[in-house]
Amino acid sequence: MLPVSRRAFLSSLAAGSAGVALPALAGAPASSLFPPPRPLAVRLAAARPLEEIVTAARLGGVTALAVCDVQTGAFLEVRKPLRRLPPASVTKCITTLYALDTLGEGYRFPTRLVATGPVAADGRIAGDLVLVGGGDPTLDSDALAEMARQLSELGVRGVTGRFLLDAGALPRLGAIDPGQPPQAGYNPALSGLNLNFNRVFFEWRRGKDGYALTLDARAERFRPEVEIARMRVVDRQVPVYTYADKGGSDQWTVARFALGKGGGRWLPVRKPARYAGEVFRTLAAAHGVELPAPELLEGREHAAEILAEAASEGGAAGGAQTRRSLVLHHSEPLRDILRGMLHWSTNLTAEVAGLASSRHRGVRAEGLAQSAQVMTGWARESLGLRRAHFVDHSGLGDGTRIHAADLVAALVHPQGQAHLAPLLKPYRMRDRGGRPIDSRAMAVRAKTGTLNFVSALAGYISAPQGRQLAFAILSADLERRAALSPQERERPPGGRGWLVRARRMQHELIARWASLYGA
Repeated sequence: MLPVSRRAFLSSLAAGSAGVALPALAGAPASSLFPPPRPLAVRLAAARPLEEIVTAARLGGVTALAVCDVQTGAFLEVRKPLRRLPPASVTKCITTLYALDTLGEGYRFPTRLVATGPVAADGRIAGDLVLVGGGDPTLDSDALAEMARQLSELGVRGVTGRFLLDAGALPRLGAIDPGQPPQAGYNPALSGLNLNFNRVFFEWRRGKDGYALTLDARAERFRPEVEIARMRVVDRQVPVYTYADKGGSDQWTVARFALGKGGGRWLPVRKPARYAGEVFRTLAAAHGVELPAPELLEGREHAAEILAEAASEGGAAGGAQTRRSLVLHHSEPLRDILRGMLHWSTNLTAEVAGLASSRHRGVRAEGLAQSAQVMTGWARESLGLRRAHFVDHSGLGDGTRIHAADLVAALVHPQGQAHLAPLLKPYRMRDRGGRPIDSRAMAVRAKTGTLNFVSALAGYISAPQGRQLAFAILSADLERRAALSPQERERPPGGRGWLVRARRMQHELIARWASLYGA
């Protein structure tokens, strides 16, 4: 169900006004694509006008939208469908299709413990131990604890050489979007060796002698404290947080007035490989394996050699009988990882999936922009998204542009229907009074996208009468977004009210479409 030619599509628009009938995204059947005119006219007369719904939201900027019939591909209603706007985290829908098409739904990210020498009788490795990352975005402290346990069960008690970290599977990036506030936990660094979504948990409790502070690598079972990130409480008003890279660790300060009696929050990690190495060393020690301080392995050739030799059974490649993979941890299948990404909107997962896909296609992208360019080319070729432009794989950067008609085209494309639709999260609908709508009356599966003064929503509607609709809604006040100071970006003035109105508008539009076009 590929789109018709852009020339035919463009010529059919009347300045992008609401209610314009567009060509189908698939071959048009002989009969009419729309419900009988009289019943639809009756429903339209009773429904709140689309322009009234959009205007009442008072969002400023631009709101663009499109909705179509999934089976036929016929556009049912549009508003500024060719206006290119940031999709925010809705970008992850395209990243999902890109990764599944490239890596396959069963792909698993590997993490290895590789020995460069034999294990002696005293349990010490005669050489180095290397923690080799495969980019796994879901690796956590619990998984490292299990790897440490397996290493101990092999009889390993230490090393004569070094404890090395190989993070070369993916490029090392200090942040996903450098323009975000430094304390934003959704904007961590990334590398080929990631842990706990590259975040540490900062917790504080006020006591008689000041605040008790902890920073830990918490997962479901384990939460070892870390030294790679450190925090100081200071007396000031703004900024609330500051960050500096000093002495090989993440050095944070926080304003005392912002802490209150106690609390906690996630902070991003800027040195993910060293973070993983420190945590593994701590967990290994708990299992009786003593390791020296971790060192980051430099140089692609050395890393590639270790990986190649460890990949064969027993590590015997090239005659290197003593180099072998001692412990291998595999992530969950990619399909399950991407389902979690779409549900929780984890930016790190999206960027890792996109970077790994680009490298699998033979492009050794050293940054997100280069990898996103590869994904842009794939989306244009495979999905027919001729005007889409991506700057990353998560949507955190606001330079990505796509229009509502292209988003809908991706949703109704065979790949979208087969691979994306089953992974999207059920979307809880509410009426104009904020009351939940019974899912038996209307089921929606969708992906949200939110940046400061940017709100996007795209997905599928299962209407009461059984008709399947695909929709995309993009709203953005880019001038208001650009005017924010660095201190305002985490909690912009007016931002919460703007988002509430945007979501109320989205709910009302979806209810309108289900009512009008669900038959």
